[in-house]
Amino acid sequence: MRYPRENWDDISIVICGEAGQGIQTVEEILVKAAKRSGFHVFSVKEFMSRIRGGTNSTSIRIGSDTVRAPVKRIDIAVPLSDDAIGHIRWRMDEGTTILLDPDLSGRPDEDVPVTILEVTLKKKAEKIGGTIYQNIISAGLISSLVGVERSVIDGIVEDRFESSSEEVRKNNRKALEEGYGMGLEIFGSGGMETALKPDEEVKKKIAVKGVHSISLGAISGGCDFIASYPMSPSTGVLVDLAERQHEFGIIAEQAEDEISAINMGLGAWYAGGRAMVTTSGGGFSLMSEGLSLAGMMELPMVIHLAQRPGPATGLPTRTEQGDLFLTLFSGHGEFPRVVFAPGGPEQSFDLAWRAFDIADRFQIPVILLTDQFLVDSYTDIDRKEFELRVPLRHIIKTDTDYLRYRFSMEGISDRGIPGYGEGLVNVDSDEHDEAGHITESMTTRTLMVEKRMAKWEALKKESIEPQLIGPGKGDVVICWGSTLEIVKEAVGSIGQDVSILHFSQIYPLHPGIGDILGGFKRKICLENNFTGQFARLLRMETGVEMDHLMLKVTGLPFTVEEVAESLRKYLHQDGGDR
Repeated sequence: MRYPRENWDDISIVICGEAGQGIQTVEEILVKAAKRSGFHVFSVKEFMSRIRGGTNSTSIRIGSDTVRAPVKRIDIAVPLSDDAIGHIRWRMDEGTTILLDPDLSGRPDEDVPVTILEVTLKKKAEKIGGTIYQNIISAGLISSLVGVERSVIDGIVEDRFESSSEEVRKNNRKALEEGYGMGLEIFGSGGMETALKPDEEVKKKIAVKGVHSISLGAISGGCDFIASYPMSPSTGVLVDLAERQHEFGIIAEQAEDEISAINMGLGAWYAGGRAMVTTSGGGFSLMSEGLSLAGMMELPMVIHLAQRPGPATGLPTRTEQGDLFLTLFSGHGEFPRVVFAPGGPEQSFDLAWRAFDIADRFQIPVILLTDQFLVDSYTDIDRKEFELRVPLRHIIKTDTDYLRYRFSMEGISDRGIPGYGEGLVNVDSDEHDEAGHITESMTTRTLMVEKRMAKWEALKKESIEPQLIGPGKGDVVICWGSTLEIVKEAVGSIGQDVSILHFSQIYPLHPGIGDILGGFKRKICLENNFTGQFARLLRMETGVEMDHLMLKVTGLPFTVEEVAESLRKYLHQDGGDR
């Protein structure tokens, strides 16, 4: 049986319902099931900031080829609440098939040309043990329609609930059987007629969430201490490292607030540890004094900042790229810092590792800038991308003549730690001399400022060159951080020779960026914020103006379709401002 969408080698499935209905459980199960069946997979969620109620959705793409970006379209919709269809109505078209429970009051408008297949989820769940089992019935139903083997989904559900009671495990097995059987009744043993083709190589890959790639990169960088105050969407890193603390020798501390967290982290670095804090915009604001303290004491610090829309509490469970300037200009006084913004799980792992190395070598704060979209997304990657590396440590054994802030041409003094050698490791938040003693000498002050800022030249030389995709001339789409895969797929779909320039290091910028930008005709900058912060940074640093800005502040990531449509519209006119 085949339904309206013509091209089924990439299926977009959306499960929508209330918080508390187990939608994230369905996501985890289906992502693993699809990957273990040999399909590429990508998923992203959008949810309200409440424990129960509201309307949330999870979008899952399953493909024969790599899928890494969210799309607007819905091929299969599974509503679990009365408000679900209204919530995702804007994404539906004539290619959408809704697996609709007749007990739900929500119905698509008559002018929405969708296909409806009735499935009795709620009543079947109630017979099993309660409406909560709709999620497992849905997982079984979707698995059967896309061709996931029953044994694969059975194993995943058993593993997922292995610590639950025997009654819960029994009910879940029954729910899975009901859902899978329902799919067979509708679509037959072969599932829906699609062009999906499994690949044995994909089965060897791993399905990871963005947050896991960050925490594993930190472990690879030698992280042995994390102190943070929970704040969405960054909390997953704290949780993940806490769960792995015994395996990797990590001390995980939930601090009373973000001020305490960053100061604990600085204390850990001073004592010889390798510390990290994880937070979002509001928490980072509280950390700004500690950031400045790191600059003055020349202590390493790694800060993961997962962006969400502000100001203030804003939309705490949504996504945005609005904190770029916050990371660049926070902290009083002048001191060097590095800001990384990974474009996907592989870069998240690599840049988390690099953050620890750069922080340690240059004795500066390094900020890893992500967002809710990146940390909460799942995708499949090669295992080799996550091979743990040997952390590089940059401390010395001190002697009796040791000076913590000894002047040097490159601005980097040898860093000792208390108890390792015979020297006194003195640090101070006031301006200080080479030994770390407080001073108000204008001469010493000038030399110390020059010493700290001398690190800039070496940092610039080590900065990551932006990734260029495409012909390298003509029109270019400039993006940074998590928008990379969205832009790649959108540009690939419009059939024009448009280049992509993606920045994974935001600050300091690569020294040759002005010349690179000068080689393009029209420069289009895409950002998830209102003011085009990165475009403004490029203008400040290089003098180069953008010709067009593509901006979004709804709290949702860009979709492939809206980027492609906006690009087509702009490229076929003389230009525009926004």
